Amino acid sequence: MTTTASPRRYRPPVPLGGRRGPELRRAELRRADARRAAKAYAFLGPALLIIVGFVFLPAIQALVTSFTDASGFGDPAWVGIDNYVDALTSASVLRALLNTVLYAAMYAPLVILTGLGAALLLNRDDIPFRGFFRTAIFLPFVISMAVASIAWSFLLDPDLGLVTYWLSLVGVHLGDVFGTAATALPAVTAVAVWKNFGYFMVIFLAGLQSVPRHLYEAARLDGAGRWRTFFAVTLPGLRSTMTFVVILALIGAFQAFDQIYIMTQGGPDHATETLVYRIYTDGFRDFKLGFASALSYLLLLITLVLGLIQLRINSRHEEELE
Repeated sequence: MTTTASPRRYRPPVPLGGRRGPELRRAELRRADARRAAKAYAFLGPALLIIVGFVFLPAIQALVTSFTDASGFGDPAWVGIDNYVDALTSASVLRALLNTVLYAAMYAPLVILTGLGAALLLNRDDIPFRGFFRTAIFLPFVISMAVASIAWSFLLDPDLGLVTYWLSLVGVHLGDVFGTAATALPAVTAVAVWKNFGYFMVIFLAGLQSVPRHLYEAARLDGAGRWRTFFAVTLPGLRSTMTFVVILALIGAFQAFDQIYIMTQGGPDHATETLVYRIYTDGFRDFKLGFASALSYLLLLITLVLGLIQLRINSRHEEELE
């Protein structure tokens, strides 16, 4: 007796793009994203730990300290906003703020204009040894401000300084520029400009490379001269770069400390005492850590407001162009 097996029903395989295909692809994509995220956090982890440990946590601690009478000795007592009120009503602090504003008003325009001028000059193709001059101008930025301040203190010494001696040969007698109230702040500013304008030159050079070449060709075809081309093509093309440079220069100006500490110690007669130098003296010389912390956050607020104002001006101009 023979039996005939019932024929098997054919079931085609489920294609990869069938019912389970999208689910598998989504699961694989999720696993791939998880692996990439794990690798990214593994690389970023050490840097994030350093930032949290050495930036955010000390900043939070300083904010808490600014509401106390901490001196570094004993248990601090909570004083609320008294430190901020004292800072805003203190004549010496207001004078330090005025010195900081005067320093910024001199430093920022000078370092920007000298950096821009050097960039425009060394961006030309007909300048020989451009690489050498770019390196030579940028080199002072590599030197620390402390070393530069010590060097210029010797160079401008009224008795032994080489620069003072060379100028005296042509009839220019500087005198003690760091010991005179009228010249101390401009002299300190000049040293900072000499050290940092090469850095701004490099930033402007990068910005000049991004300005489209065809705009200059169109300006020449229209008969525009150098000044007209500069104001109509170069400056508009450098607007975003200029915004960054202005913010950077102002922040650097409001953080001036090294050269003042080395060359003038805030003198003569508090003529070069800035907010950062005042924070140092209050916190580490007079042991008024709470008051110094309050000054630090007032300085942070000032620089933040200046940066936001500049960014707002730039964004409004971009909206007008659109």
